[in-house]
Parts: sequence; C-alpha cells; structure tokens
Amino acid sequence: MASSPVRDPGGGDGGTTAGRYRDRVRWEALFDDMEAQLAAARTAALRADVAELTRAERATVGLVDRLRAAQGSAVALRLAAGEPLRGTLVDVAHEWVLLDLGGAQRALVPVGAVVAVGGLGAHAAPAAGAVERRLGLGHALRALARDRAVVRVGVAGDEVVGRLDGVGADHVDVGGLDGAPGRRPVWAVPFAAITTVRTG
Repeated sequence: MASSPVRDPGGGDGGTTAGRYRDRVRWEALFDDMEAQLAAARTAALRADVAELTRAERATVGLVDRLRAAQGSAVALRLAAGEPLRGTLVDVAHEWVLLDLGGAQRALVPVGAVVAVGGLGAHAAPAAGAVERRLGLGHALRALARDRAVVRVGVAGDEVVGRLDGVGADHVDVGGLDGAPGRRPVWAVPFAAITTVRTG
C-alpha cells in the first residue's frame, strides 16, 4: 500500500519545498516583529533615560551659570525695588552682574536684588572656579572706590549719590558730593540694601 506524504497538523505542507519556504517566511516575519518590538522598547527606554538625565542635570544649574552663558547678550532685569533694567551683560560673578546700559552708563547689580531675568537662553556655563566664586560684591565695590568715580547707589526706590569712601565686610560708605572736605555727609549702606550701583 502506497504511503501518502505526512502533512503539517496546522494545515501547512512542511514536508515539501513550498511548505518549508512558507515556514521559514513565517519564522522570519515573527523574528522581524520581535526585533522591531525590542528596538521600539529600547528607543522608549533611551528617551526616558535622556529625559531623566536632562531633568537631573537641569536641577544643578544655577541662575548665575545661565547669566554667565549669556555674557554679551541683551537682557532685561527686574529688581526687588520694582525697577526694570535693560542692557548688555558685560560681566557676571557669583554675587553680581555688570550691565552696559548704553552710552557710558553701567550698572553693577547684586544678584540678590534680581527678582526676574528676561532674555536668557537655555544654556548654562560650567560651574565657576574657586577664584571666581570669591569675587564677591565687596571686590567690585572696592574697584569702584579705587577709581573715585561718582556713583548712584540704588536703595529701596531711592538713590545715594557720591563717591565710595570705603568698603567694609557687609556695607559701603558713600561720601556725598556737597560740603567741604571732611564735612561731607557719609552714608553707610548695607550690601543687602543695594539694588544697583550706577556709573556714567
């Protein structure tokens, strides 16, 4: 009695060349689908990791780092006294920024007096070095005192006009312009009260 070919219980024809080809195509399609799913899962996991790393890195960025990255750019500052300032960022340190207001006018602004900044990009400069971090507001004020420039020191919506006679650990003496030498009024202004120091 002649034997008939053994057929695939699932209806395939695995014993023939055509059947083997169909089986191979099915397996390849299955593997291709699995590889596509794995690739999609890897891409989704990578995106989630990148997003998490970006959030974690952003959490370490300080305002001063972003200001330093914007040196040479035009920015707008809103100060605690409500005063708006617009100008070009000339220099930035840990405790202060120097703004070119146009013409010969410049404004030294304590970072603590800034309540909002407009015009910053998303980039941040690398963290400042130890020497740069030590250049506090007192250092900048001492440089102005050496120049004997006439300054306008903004304090709580008012101004004290004069020359910087001396800079202490937490305050600056502003000598008025009126009166004879030795008899001019001198105002001791705490650093914490200063919103701007303008020249020009």
